[in-house]
Amino acid sequence: MLKIYFNLLRIPQWIKNFFVFVPLVFSQNLFEQNYVMLSLLGFLIFSFASSSIYIINDLIDINEDKVHPVKKFRPIPAGLISKSKAVASATILAVISFSLLPFTNVYFGITVFSYFAITVLYSAGLKNIVILDVFTIAAGFILRILGGAFIINVEISSWLMLTTMFISLFLAVMKRRSELKHVTSEDNAATRKVLVDYSTEFIDQMSTVTSAGVIICYALYTVSQRTVTIFKTEQLIYTTPFVVFGIFRYMYLVYIGKKGENTSELLLSDLSMIINVLLYILTVVVIIYR
Repeated sequence: MLKIYFNLLRIPQWIKNFFVFVPLVFSQNLFEQNYVMLSLLGFLIFSFASSSIYIINDLIDINEDKVHPVKKFRPIPAGLISKSKAVASATILAVISFSLLPFTNVYFGITVFSYFAITVLYSAGLKNIVILDVFTIAAGFILRILGGAFIINVEISSWLMLTTMFISLFLAVMKRRSELKHVTSEDNAATRKVLVDYSTEFIDQMSTVTSAGVIICYALYTVSQRTVTIFKTEQLIYTTPFVVFGIFRYMYLVYIGKKGENTSELLLSDLSMIINVLLYILTVVVIIYR
């Protein structure tokens, strides 16, 4: 039963909520206890909220998921948990998430409510509107970054926000491409309606634009005057190769390895990606906090 609820809440997907910690690291407060505790609180709030939304999404998509080659094994479409228990679980998680908001500030609270509203609207219908669907997914990542900044009351670089926007769009586009490859054209409408409006060629063009946007914006962030002034060094540019490798490796896994539909699973299962992320974090910390 514990495993069923573990899958229902999609705990591995909580890795996406680590975006909350980005402002903590780049504001040079990683070793300040109060800031760390606030960021951890923000992470938990987003995690409970996102799990609640995952359950809501599974309830809405139950018929489509039953014919999906992978999603049909999820607890709700597989019949491992009843709809009533799923609704109760989603409600409890949402209540826990919102009950923790008084320990934060009003701006963070607005961000969480916005995240909840946008993602529910995504599940309810925005996911079926071509292009708008990937922008809605990207909005979820951007709100995590904003939430991470609001909860510790720090400013965030415009270039870093642009980088977040492009990497969020990139991950969303790669997810769509993987979904296109995992199901046949006849199954597209049954598993995800919006796939009918996409083509491999169109998504490939989108992935080129978004991946280039990530690399260019991040590179410009590392050499911007604001960044150099705050960190008192130009060495952050040496972290760019890790970002480039991460983008190329992700594209390789989607295009060649036929993965990418589950972002969290991909990031947690590929050794090269894990090592690259760890080396990137270590290099950033050394440069910023040396």
